[in-house]
Amino acid sequence: MTSNAAPINATDALLPLHRQPGFLSFLLSRLAAVFAMQIQAIVVAWQVYDITRDPMALAYVGLAQFLPMVLLLLPAGDFVDRFSRKRILQLSWMVQGLCSTLLLTLSLNESHNVGGYYAVLALFGAARAFTGPALQSLLPNIVPRAQLASAIALNSSIMKIAVIAGPLLGGILYGLGGGSLAYSVCLGCFIAALVLLLPVPIRYAETAKILESTAIKRFTAGIRYIRYQPIILGAISLDLFAVLLGGVVALLPIYAQEVLHVGPEGLGALRSAIAVGALLMGLYLGIRGIKRRAGLVMFMAVAVFGVANLVFAFSTIFWLSLIAMLVAGAADMISVYVRMTLIQLATPDEMRGRVNAVNMLFIGSSNELGEFRAGSMAAGFGVVPAAIIGGLGTLAVVGAWMKLFPTLRRVDRFDDAR
Repeated sequence: MTSNAAPINATDALLPLHRQPGFLSFLLSRLAAVFAMQIQAIVVAWQVYDITRDPMALAYVGLAQFLPMVLLLLPAGDFVDRFSRKRILQLSWMVQGLCSTLLLTLSLNESHNVGGYYAVLALFGAARAFTGPALQSLLPNIVPRAQLASAIALNSSIMKIAVIAGPLLGGILYGLGGGSLAYSVCLGCFIAALVLLLPVPIRYAETAKILESTAIKRFTAGIRYIRYQPIILGAISLDLFAVLLGGVVALLPIYAQEVLHVGPEGLGALRSAIAVGALLMGLYLGIRGIKRRAGLVMFMAVAVFGVANLVFAFSTIFWLSLIAMLVAGAADMISVYVRMTLIQLATPDEMRGRVNAVNMLFIGSSNELGEFRAGSMAAGFGVVPAAIIGGLGTLAVVGAWMKLFPTLRRVDRFDDAR
């Protein structure tokens, strides 16, 4: 990564987080981009299904984005470590803005060529492969190390606003002016993200020290590094298997209809409860943070996540299920906060792109495979047993990982990750 860090004033580290140069602008730029992604996701799925009336078409919408992203994540991590992270992020958002323009064109032409939509989504997924590692690696270059944990918590919680409001806004925009209005707003959001990112100074970057001689070695350096870092390996794998085994999001439509007997409004409330719990916990962590026993807190949070999913699995009362999802979202935010902070602090700057790429690869895969696991088990054993098995599996993983990764369990302060 080329080092183009701006000069650092010795008093900057003493400034509160919201006054750190460029932090608020970075936060707003990312918020605008996430709004665009959330709006676009709901609108393009609606349009594709409206054209085809085939549920499998929605699976292909996800697959068209997922495959190129997975294939390009490791090379993207290498690029992020060797070149300007800010410029890579700008270019990736420009490509995503181009995708919004192409979808706008398809919508204006009232195209029924679903292949065109899939092609644009594949390009969008390729761009996202670079966006993720660049974003995760850029934040430690903007704020001082002592405030990184709070910055991660606030950054994660603010993004939940877009996750909650984005799909709702997308539906409203589509209802008012169809896909053309919605994609125009997406394009405007990406332009706003690019403009807001321009003044953000890169103040804590380090000069790259790329020692690997071949592209393959560079691409896989993140995997090799994580393999020999028990704190990072434990944190990533704990989250991976907890989501893989314990996630119930894919089962919510079935629970809403067949167990809780609520309509689409109830389903929407259950989905929103997860995000609201995460948002509230993220805001709390951004203000108070976790000062001691960070590793143990992470294990406890994942255990609470498993227990909350078990309560949801057994519940036949809507308000109790709603509370369970709220608690699960809050617990998941604690886990994400600790994991991301440990990864950022335990990883040297010249490796952050590749390590974050591997982290995204694992977490992205766990989300996709977790939904497949939940759906297939529900088909084979029933929806309630599938949810119960998932919650028990999460608790089993917590117990096993506490024994397998004692170094992670014993992490006290975040700086111990070094």
